[in-house]
Amino acid sequence: MGRNLQRSQRLRPVDLARGHGLSTQAVRNYEEAGILPAAERTPSGYRAYTSLHAAALRAFLALVPGHGHRTAAAVMRAVNDGADDEAFRLIDGSHAQLLDDRRTLQAVENALRDLDPATAPEPGSGGTFIGPLAKNLGVRPATLRKWERSGLVRPRRDPRTGYRVYAESDVRDARLTHQLRRGGYLLEQIAPLIAQVRAAGGLEPLEAALRDWHRRLSARARSMLTGAAELEAYLRERG
Repeated sequence: MGRNLQRSQRLRPVDLARGHGLSTQAVRNYEEAGILPAAERTPSGYRAYTSLHAAALRAFLALVPGHGHRTAAAVMRAVNDGADDEAFRLIDGSHAQLLDDRRTLQAVENALRDLDPATAPEPGSGGTFIGPLAKNLGVRPATLRKWERSGLVRPRRDPRTGYRVYAESDVRDARLTHQLRRGGYLLEQIAPLIAQVRAAGGLEPLEAALRDWHRRLSARARSMLTGAAELEAYLRERG
């Protein structure tokens, strides 16, 4: 709907739904959830929306891609309740999360870049044992055993001796874990990143995943800008 609508102009639910790919029931649900301000009722009991509701709907739909449905809904409810500072706090939280995600991505990229090839087992060697790997990484064997309990490394056991044998993929995971730990990351924060490396099939395929991660963060940032502009327009409309 155009922004030149006057507040006094009455709009039906279908007028708001049209152009957004929404059902009229969705519009009514948004009102009941507090995402849209309460509509006036006609003498016959039908909802009568205005340009203010149209601006609220635009703001909500613009906030969702950058902040997620739950946060976007909470922001709109706070604004409609007159709690603008709470809405701004929620938005600040999303920006802080985005910054934290960027730092995590940077840490992963730094860890990949700083991996020491000297710690990798010789190709075709069948793997390395816990002592030599711990020495190469500069950690204690107990640290490697702790990482194993956390699922960060998964060495096999030699059937004859019972010793841990770290294959190339295990050494890769240990090296990446070591770099991230040096960057201050907790084991529970590292676990999903190691899972991504395994799912990608190694470090080289992970480069494509990292590029996609960059694209998604940039898209989220732009969506936040769009959402902020529409929310500001709604705040001006509300007065």
